[in-house]
Amino acid sequence: MRVVLATHNPHKVEEFQQIVQQARPDLEVVGYDGPEPVEDGVTFAENALLKARAAAAHTGLAALADDSGICVDVLGGSPGVFSAYWAGQKKDAAANLELLLDQLHDIADPHRRAHFTSTIALVLPDGREHVVEGIWPGRLARTAAGAGGFGYDPIFIPDGQPADAERTVGEFTADEKQAQSHRARAFAALVPLLAAL
Repeated sequence: MRVVLATHNPHKVEEFQQIVQQARPDLEVVGYDGPEPVEDGVTFAENALLKARAAAAHTGLAALADDSGICVDVLGGSPGVFSAYWAGQKKDAAANLELLLDQLHDIADPHRRAHFTSTIALVLPDGREHVVEGIWPGRLARTAAGAGGFGYDPIFIPDGQPADAERTVGEFTADEKQAQSHRARAFAALVPLLAAL
């Protein structure tokens, strides 16, 4: 069975396929090649639904869409839904990361709390809609570390690691990230819905 992932980001397609394989080996995640809707929602859920509805309508397939980002406590939850555009409309991941680090350069470690949020919308061709959310808590490093992952991964230190061996997600293996990430947590809530397809 095929489900379309409403993104043109190949990293997300690959990541979703790895997550899906663990729960539904028979489910193939395919990339979306249709027009991108304007993401004018003010919440992750609104934007995820906009994208999933567009992909379902364009392809006639069940559609998944993820809207995700990093939320920094001291910034009132920003960048949040603006994570991909934090440094401007070019969606420059390196510039986004650099700007966020610059904004927090004087912030002491106890106040660098942050979390990744992933909201996944599932829209079925018959019009049924479901939304789930995953949260991955942690804090922000002072400098980037690791070449793995993408986006803000090289500066995010997830909770739950030994204090003497903390790493950023950029230093995680792909398997480690898939087992713990905000998308994996959201997808775990989605599995019962996919099982019913």
